[in-house]
Parts: sequence; C-alpha cells; structure tokens
Amino acid sequence: MRVIALMNQKGGVGKTTTTVNLGAALAEAGKKVCLIDLDPQAHLTINYGVDPDPEQVSLYDVLIEDRGFLEAVMKVQDNIALVPSSIDLAAAEVELVTKLGRELLLRKKIEAAKHDFDFILLDCPPSLGLLTINALACANEVIIPMQPHFLALQGVAKLLETVQLVNRRMNPKLKVSGIVLTMFDSQTKLTQEVMNELDSFIEAAAGKQLPWAEAKIFDTKIRRNIKLAEAPSFGQTIVQYGPHCPGAQDYRSLAIELMEMPASTAPVVTAASPKPAVAKPVATTKPVDPAKLAAAKTPASVTITDAAKPAATPGGEVAA
Repeated sequence: MRVIALMNQKGGVGKTTTTVNLGAALAEAGKKVCLIDLDPQAHLTINYGVDPDPEQVSLYDVLIEDRGFLEAVMKVQDNIALVPSSIDLAAAEVELVTKLGRELLLRKKIEAAKHDFDFILLDCPPSLGLLTINALACANEVIIPMQPHFLALQGVAKLLETVQLVNRRMNPKLKVSGIVLTMFDSQTKLTQEVMNELDSFIEAAAGKQLPWAEAKIFDTKIRRNIKLAEAPSFGQTIVQYGPHCPGAQDYRSLAIELMEMPASTAPVVTAASPKPAVAKPVATTKPVDPAKLAAAKTPASVTITDAAKPAATPGGEVAA
C-alpha cells in the first residue's frame, strides 16, 4: 500500500483537483483507492457530490471523538472510498493541543484499521499546521502540486523544510516523490524559467541524504482545461465528466507514471542534512538588466540555491 500526501501550503494550485482526478485515474486502472479529506473546506468531499453531513462520521470524529477509521470510510464509486471532511475540522487543531501524541493520531488510526487499499491519497489543507503534520506522519510519499508561477517557488523551500523535519523526527520513510505542474502553459517564458529553476534544485539534491534526493518533476504536466473546473459542479471526476478531454488524458498519464515509480521503503537518514535553501529573487544577488526585464514582461526570476553550509538542526518536536 502506498500512502501519498498531496500538499502545498499555497492555495489554489490544484491539490484537491489532483487528488480527486488522480484517484479516479488510479481506480480506472483497477487500483483500490481511499481518499482522505483533511481540509476543513471539504472541497474533496463536495467534489464527489457528498454534502458534509453532521450525522456522517467524518475525519473530525476519527481524530477528536476517537471513532474508528473504517467507520468514516464511505464508498463513492467503484474502487474509490472517501473519508469525508466537515467544517468541524477547522477546530481540530485547537482541540488536539491537549492530546498526547497528537501528531501521530491519524497514523495510528490507519494502522489499526484492517483495509486492503492499494493507494491512500491525503488531500492536505493549504497550511503547514497540525493536520498537515498528521498527514506527513502517516504518509510514505509526498507529491507537490504546483502552479509554475513566481510565488509558488517561494514556498517550496519552507515546505521541504517541514518534510525534512517530519522525516527526521517521526517518519523516516517519508520522501518527496516529485512535483506535478498544474495549470500548465508551455508557451510562457515564466513557465520555462520556473521549470529550469526546479530542475537545477532537484539535480543539486541528487545523491544527498535528503527526503527529496530522488524527487522528480513528473513528465506529465496538467494542462489548463476548463472541464477540470466544471466537473466538481456536477459531482463528478474528470474521468466521468470529460473522459476524452485533455484533463482526463493528463491525469491518466500521471497515474501510469505514478504506478511505475517504486514505492518508498528505505528510511532516509537526515541527521546531518542541510536546511533547504530559501528561494531568493535574482535582484538580491546580481543586478537585473532593465531591458531584458521589460522584454520578458514577467517578474524577476527566482533562484533556488543549495545552502553553502549545513544549518543547525532545528530543536523541539513538531507541534501545533
């Protein structure tokens, strides 16, 4: 079984869209998939036409009310099960503060349940709070959906720093499988600049004892497609709503690429790992030619560089 957290603390990058439609493509390929909605906005739940119901056992009840994991699992389609969210989950981070081992609650619940899923996909909220930490503590892999824009690069370093801390403190099997580019437009210069920076960053990590040392930029790019935005209003996945559209083709291709990747098995030792470098605007390191900048009509490029020296190991446990 592969437990994959889809996370990015930046909102609007396609986390839920990717979770929904990647899960649908995996199920279409014959895999048994469970989707867990950790976002209090419950967009994943709504995408499957399920209205958040106070009477339905949700993830909130699993984490706070000590209900069993399988009590919250509901079948929504062939080969697809869903653990729904609710607005109550917004209060979970406050209520979990007093619970012992609060960062590991979800992992213990999943491990205690007898299930036979091939994939568990966790749709993380757009933050690095306690719900996201719970997802990382029980996941084997992280996939980062990312829009190829200037601001998206700024958050990658902080996101990877969180993954590294969880890897070191509570989940040595956790690794970053890769970055999937969403809302992709190959015609823009900015897209190419972002891809070049990501390529350089990942190449610099190769061979090092880092959770993202084996990460890749997925060959499949999720192209802009209006049907991906229309499908949730019908309570359908893109495989149902537009089975032959570019969005469905892209997510099927992504599912095949994911199934061909090896699952995470070996722990990653990160005791002496350097802190992920912070993305900095080029203007802080060298002047930008105004003529080139005007011609590009885009913000100055962002450069991600490895730290020259290992940073001190952050102290303290991961907590809310």
